[in-house]
Amino acid sequence: MRHKLQFMPPLLSIHNLSIEFQTASGLVPGVKAISLEVNKGEIVALVGESGSGKSITSLSILQLLPAPPAKYTSGEILFSVEENNRIDLLQQSQAQMRAIRGNRIAMIFQEPMTSLNPVFTCGHQVMEAIRLHLHIDTASAHKKTLALFEQVKLPDPALIFNRYPHQLSGGQKQRVMIAMAMSCHPSLLICDEPTTALDVTVQQTILGLIKELQQTEQMGVIFITHDLGVVAEIADRVAVMYKGAIVEQGPVRQVMQAPQHPYTKGLLACRPALHPKGKRLPVVSDFLEDGSQKLEVPSVVSELPAPTSHLQPPASNFIKVENLRVWYPGRKSFLGKTLEYVKAVDDVSFEVYKGETLGLVGESGCGKSTLGRTLLRLVEPTGGKITLNGSNLLD
Repeated sequence: MRHKLQFMPPLLSIHNLSIEFQTASGLVPGVKAISLEVNKGEIVALVGESGSGKSITSLSILQLLPAPPAKYTSGEILFSVEENNRIDLLQQSQAQMRAIRGNRIAMIFQEPMTSLNPVFTCGHQVMEAIRLHLHIDTASAHKKTLALFEQVKLPDPALIFNRYPHQLSGGQKQRVMIAMAMSCHPSLLICDEPTTALDVTVQQTILGLIKELQQTEQMGVIFITHDLGVVAEIADRVAVMYKGAIVEQGPVRQVMQAPQHPYTKGLLACRPALHPKGKRLPVVSDFLEDGSQKLEVPSVVSELPAPTSHLQPPASNFIKVENLRVWYPGRKSFLGKTLEYVKAVDDVSFEVYKGETLGLVGESGCGKSTLGRTLLRLVEPTGGKITLNGSNLLD
């Protein structure tokens, strides 16, 4: 006796979706008749240049495009809320979408400050999402929030819990957003360039975390990125967008190793790691006329110039920083006395001469931005000395 194979519908199916925007000069197309599927336990990367329609596509899934000016001219977005129950997300009311957003479908945005409320602590905001969708008590939500902060590698989760967004670095704010998005174990996670603000070490951790959750929770993921290296590392399938249309899609290995569309070929050829040193990098337009690369433009730079540090420095420095410290109060006693300090910048000294470029490198939260703001007196230092052309800026 033969057993009938059970058909599992895709977690998300976008069919022939077209979106236009009303402007003073008429309707402008944003997305043109695109079709895309995402299965459970699959990561689909959406790749393309800025303005190609990637974010418009992701925002339409959650009905986050303001209408007007957005106008859906054709198509449907089918989502499997249960195994045999599929709904068209474009036909759902706002009340129905509020029950889906953050619960069944979560999104991590590129800029966390557009999503985090500046007047509430980070812990409170994650707790609010957990309590809203999981219906658990405050103590359980607090415990789960701390566990999530630890999972996304935030330093000192208990301290981060009580901090406001402006008190965190860009990378730390992004990790708070990732924790919030993952808090309700969504069926579909939309990642709109979530690792843009993170340093490479934290980026690797977050990518590994998303991959791990996708496998253990059988979660579908739409990963929007410009980084083809990330696509090769994390995605199962890739869809390439150009001017609002999906021009090529398929398994990652197939698309990366044997691209068919000229635009895909251009994207791959523009990767610096794949190009010989000293050669002019091609641009995508080189590939779009007839599908083949144009004649190579002669190289204008044969080798990098010698670092200025090898040259004789001027007699006097332009700016001099000595033993600069920026400390913030951390843990306090019952009476309000500070017991610990967070040392954002601690005993930093350097000099910059006229005509010289100084690179400041470090992972997210190490103090780079705080140091820059302190030089402009946007943040008051705890101690140290800043001299500009011989004048003490801290006097």
